[in-house]
Amino acid sequence: MATDPYSVLGVKRDASPEDVRKAYRRLAKQWHPDLNPGNKDAESRFKAISVAYDLLNDPDKRARFDRGEIDASGAEQPQQRFYREYADAGPGGRRYASSAGFSDFEDLSGLFSDLFGQARGGRAGPRGRGGDVRYQLELDFLDAVNGASRRVTLPDGRSLDLTIPPGTADGETLRLRGQGVPGAGGRPAGDAYVEVAVKPHAMFDRQGNDILVELPVSLDEAVLGGKVEVPTISGPVSVTIPRGTSSGHTLRLRGRGVKGRGGTGDQLVRIKVVLPANVDSDLESFMKEWRARHPYDPRAGTRTR
Repeated sequence: MATDPYSVLGVKRDASPEDVRKAYRRLAKQWHPDLNPGNKDAESRFKAISVAYDLLNDPDKRARFDRGEIDASGAEQPQQRFYREYADAGPGGRRYASSAGFSDFEDLSGLFSDLFGQARGGRAGPRGRGGDVRYQLELDFLDAVNGASRRVTLPDGRSLDLTIPPGTADGETLRLRGQGVPGAGGRPAGDAYVEVAVKPHAMFDRQGNDILVELPVSLDEAVLGGKVEVPTISGPVSVTIPRGTSSGHTLRLRGRGVKGRGGTGDQLVRIKVVLPANVDSDLESFMKEWRARHPYDPRAGTRTR
């Protein structure tokens, strides 16, 4: 049985969209499989977190879940499924069908329903040109920063390859010329405007064209240095951790950021030193001896009188 998505993310039922995103990012970073290799429990938790976020991040799905119309997996509740099928069937049990083309859609709200959110707008264009329509498209983080292509089917049966340019940012609007409402009397069609909503990533943060990632390293890697694998938006790369690296130290991987307007950014790797889950007696004894011979105060420069 599916688990309540609010409980999975640890948010209240009246949580704002921003609160939902923050909770997802916090939990995703904690349980992401790449940060917990071989941990089946982490893999299962991350999957549940992703499913919960996908539902609560979609205003329509969230509202339907709150009304009891769908369950936590997004599936129709039995009684709601019956009602919707009955309503669609119409009088006499026949589903409504028409060959009248665009006259069936008052504002083309059904266009791209497999890819976009509900259409908005649809007002007439200048000089008899067809009306423009607006849609919302949710993109995965990596598809937005690296670019992607989506194939959609238009109402007249034509297929359209929608190109997502590399570096597409959250809130950016893509313009599809001539893909809006057909103009009257053979006049040109309007345009379709697609507003992009980029889903947050479990590990990557975008700052302009730079990518910020937090990299956990072990105590021995921080003290002795060494080569470690670092995830980037184009795939993992090998990076040298300098000897004596502290938490908070940032490494810059030039040219590993977003290829967008204004050039290509860098990836900033912020080091986070992580102690072992269990500090055993060997490590504890060593640190006691080391502290006695090499005392130092890392907070000496932060005190004020």
